[in-house]
Amino acid sequence: MTLRPTSRTTTLMGLLAAATLLLFIVDMASGSVALKFTDVARAIVGADCPEQVRSIVVELRLPKAIMAMAAGSALAVSGLQMQTVFRNPLAGPYVLGISSGASLMVALLMLGGSALGFSLTSNLGWLGIAGAAWTGSAAVLLMMLAFSRKFNDIMVVLVLGIMISSGVGAIVQILQYVSADDALKNFVIWTMGSLGNVTLEQLPIVLGAVAVGFILAVAAIKPLNLMALGDDYATTMGLDLRRSRMLVFASTTLLAGTITAFCGPIGFIGLALPHVGRMLTSTADNRILLPATTLIGASTMLACDAVAKTFTLPVNSVTAIVGIPLIIWIIIRNR
Repeated sequence: MTLRPTSRTTTLMGLLAAATLLLFIVDMASGSVALKFTDVARAIVGADCPEQVRSIVVELRLPKAIMAMAAGSALAVSGLQMQTVFRNPLAGPYVLGISSGASLMVALLMLGGSALGFSLTSNLGWLGIAGAAWTGSAAVLLMMLAFSRKFNDIMVVLVLGIMISSGVGAIVQILQYVSADDALKNFVIWTMGSLGNVTLEQLPIVLGAVAVGFILAVAAIKPLNLMALGDDYATTMGLDLRRSRMLVFASTTLLAGTITAFCGPIGFIGLALPHVGRMLTSTADNRILLPATTLIGASTMLACDAVAKTFTLPVNSVTAIVGIPLIIWIIIRNR
C-alpha cells in the first residue's frame, strides 16, 4: 500500500523543513560571539567572509549544529518507536531505562577505566564509550523485551523499566562515590549533556551509526503500524513479532545509544516530541509520523542548543525546561 500525501501533509513537511533550516542558521549564529546570519550562510557555502568567522562557523559551530540535528531526530524517533511498540504514551529511551543502561556502561568505563589508563582524548577512547553505550542500551532493551513477553500488562513493563532506571542510577552513584576526582569530574560533565564534545574526526562515526539506526527505523515502519493495532491483530496479519521487535530495538539501540555515548543522557526529547508529531500530523501512521518527528526533533534540539549557548547552560537543563511543561500540557489536553 503506497502513501498518498495530502496537501496538508506536504505543507506541514515543508514548514518543518524550513523551520529546521532556519534554526540551523540561528544555532550557528548564536553563542559567546554573535554572528550575522549572512556571514554564517556565506561561511557554510564557501563564499567570501571574514576568516575568523569562517573558522568559528566551520570548525566549531558547524559540527555542533549537525550533532544537534542528529541528536534531536534520533532521540525523537527512538521515543516514537518505543511508544508504539509498548503502546504507552509514557514510553521513551529515558523513562524505560535505555539511556540509564547506556549511562551505567559508560560510568563503568569512565570511572573504572581511569585506573587502567583509559582516556577520552583518543578516538579509541570515544569508540570505547560508544561501544559501552550500545551494550548498555541493548541489555536494557532485551530485558524490556523479555518483560513485555512475560507480562501482558504494558503498565507493569513500564513500572519495571522505571525501577531498572532507578536501580541503575543507584549503581552509578556508588561508582561516583568511590571514583577518583578527575574521572568523577569528566563523568559529571558528561551527564549534563553536551553537543560540543564531538570533533570533526568523530562526527562520521556518530552520523554513520545514526544513519544505520534510521535505515532500520524506516524498515520497521510497516511492522510498527501493525503493532500499534495490537499484537493479536499483527500476528493474524502474518507479522513475526519477535523479529519485528528485534528490528525496532536494534534501531533504538543505535539511535539512543549513540547519542547518549557522545552527548550524554539528554532527557524529555524522546518522550515529548513524538506527541507533538501526532498532534501536528493528526495521524498514527508511522509513514507520516517518522519524517515529521525527525524534523521536529532536529528543529527542537537546534533551538535548545541556541538557548543553551546564549545563556551558557547545560543542554539537558534547557530540554527539561522545554519538555516538562510540554508533557504536562499534553496530559491536560488529552485528559
